[in-house]
Amino acid sequence: MARSTVKKTTKKVLTMPAPATARTASATLSAQEVAQRAFELYCARGQQDGFDLEDWLQAERELLAAKTSAA
Repeated sequence: MARSTVKKTTKKVLTMPAPATARTASATLSAQEVAQRAFELYCARGQQDGFDLEDWLQAERELLAAKTSAA
């Protein structure tokens, strides 16, 4: 019986690192800071429900922009 040879290949997968400014700035944001700003946005909108994710993301954007511009 003949033996067949099987080639084994490995795929090299590269992942792109996050930009240094995003990594360092986001590492300094606390969930408490983001939650506080998100709550302020909620109150400013008249405590209208259904926008919690949008408020959270907006709070993160604002706080990150403030921290990166201050750095």
